[in-house]
Amino acid sequence: MIGIYMFGAALLMLVIGYPVAFTFGAVSMFFGAFAAFFNIVPDDWTFLHFFAGWEISDFTDEFLQMFAMMPFRIFSIMTNKILMAVPLFIFMGIVLQKSDLATRLLESMGVLFGKIRGGLAVSTVLIGALLAASTGVVGASVVAMGVISLPIMLKHGYSKKLSTGTICAAGTLGQIIPPSIVLIVLGDVFQLPVGDLFKFAFFPGLVLVAAYIIYILGISFLNKDVAPAIELDDHFTKAQNIKKALISIIPPLVLIVLVLGSIFAGIATPTESASVGSIGALILAAGYKKLSLQMVKEASLGTIKITAMVFAILIGATAFSMVFVYSGADEITAQFMTQLPGAKWGFLILSMLAIMFLGFFIDFIEISYIVVPILLPIAHTIGLDPLWFAILIALNLQTSFLTPPFGFSLFYLKGVAPPNVKTTDIYQGVIPFITLQIIVLISVVLFPSFYGFNT
Repeated sequence: MIGIYMFGAALLMLVIGYPVAFTFGAVSMFFGAFAAFFNIVPDDWTFLHFFAGWEISDFTDEFLQMFAMMPFRIFSIMTNKILMAVPLFIFMGIVLQKSDLATRLLESMGVLFGKIRGGLAVSTVLIGALLAASTGVVGASVVAMGVISLPIMLKHGYSKKLSTGTICAAGTLGQIIPPSIVLIVLGDVFQLPVGDLFKFAFFPGLVLVAAYIIYILGISFLNKDVAPAIELDDHFTKAQNIKKALISIIPPLVLIVLVLGSIFAGIATPTESASVGSIGALILAAGYKKLSLQMVKEASLGTIKITAMVFAILIGATAFSMVFVYSGADEITAQFMTQLPGAKWGFLILSMLAIMFLGFFIDFIEISYIVVPILLPIAHTIGLDPLWFAILIALNLQTSFLTPPFGFSLFYLKGVAPPNVKTTDIYQGVIPFITLQIIVLISVVLFPSFYGFNT
């Protein structure tokens, strides 16, 4: 039971506000050392009798072995070739963000779609999908669209809730549409080819984009005041506007084809394609006349900061997972999950609900390296398709970027939103899009063959 209490202690420290990486690392070391010094023989597990029956004893061989193995586990993480793609994709995304790609796309798409009701919001979703497939960096996408698109939508009478919800939801598409850091991490945890995860995640991502657009057009049709049609002050003809939009869209599309196409065709590994993407991003920046040594330096420093944060969290989560397993808490969890009514469906429902609940409080990396390894052996025992289960988890983890109170997209947007946009506006605005994400997740659960899975 020490692993269960350890999990509760970690959640409490996160709610108080301690840094994620240090929280999981410190909690795992404390409880691991504590278990090594004490034999826990409780006769009453109620909270008031939590310390009943504990006796000082010699070091236990199991936890000594765990501490001996921990440096090797951390070293294997730092030398993992799959995870080498993470900093490369982050670098590619930062370079594209600094090359004003989002600005060009938003301006062009806004001119094309702004004259229809809800057109600016639809443009934001489409740009979010393009940015997701070319950068995969949620923070950069949300901030860029928040700075550029949000003031325009508010100026033309768009609802604050619809505007903020659309930007947050469109920005999180980078977590399911490849190349996605979430999918790379899950590929490492599941020991599945990242290229296969990219292939099977692409269609659910497009379905999610379609669901967003249908919702925006539907609510705009039912309520004319939510997203009115606007007349943009544009001196170009329709043909000229289409030409300008194509000039803005074609370069990132070529980059997407080079990066994802090489993976899907089996020509390159994700790490190799990430290298190609980084070079392609630099070429695009040069084409946009934004390439400079200063820009490359800033992008490199940004990449180092984000990568260091990701790997620090990963190391802390790995240490936590090791203590959790050595304490025997994984066996208790497995026994509970396998005895659920409904067998496969009971396990799926409870695991999805648990991941969604944890997504309110902790990041996708901790969930991937702490919770998923506990669920994975049970999924194998039940006979679930690992690719299907991994995509379900990825869709679920994407929702965590929108769910209050700790959804990262909400914080990103609030940081760049005008003063008249309140936090409550953002929270209320994302609720319909969270609902849409859950609906798409349920559709993948109920109709796996439609998405190409063999379950």
